[in-house]
Amino acid sequence: QELLVESGGGLVQGGGSLRLSCQASGSLFSIEIMGWYRQSPGKQRESVAVIIDGDRTNYADSVKGRFTISGDTAKNTVYLQMNSLKSEDTAVYYCYARACSPYGCHIRNDYWGQGTQVTVAS
Repeated sequence: QELLVESGGGLVQGGGSLRLSCQASGSLFSIEIMGWYRQSPGKQRESVAVIIDGDRTNYADSVKGRFTISGDTAKNTVYLQMNSLKSEDTAVYYCYARACSPYGCHIRNDYWGQGTQVTVAS
């Protein structure tokens, strides 16, 4: 069972927009952090945007003013609206969540989606 299901990646021209969605399984509870990381070939995985404790947001400097993260608590879903896309935004985008482990909330586990490819053509 996939605990984080992503959708919305694809190919877009530079300057265009895409919206990524990530729905968390009901098996995950007490999600502390949820958001998006990305990894491009030859580079380390980096944080793009996260929501902390349901309301605080944190963005990478490279996407501030262009990307917006939002959440729908009722649907256990986070969205990443990406505008003014650049070729350097090309990467595999991974949904991430930190939530209680199956053994209880005294242990927090990191969970990852399978990733969705975003390609920005210059």
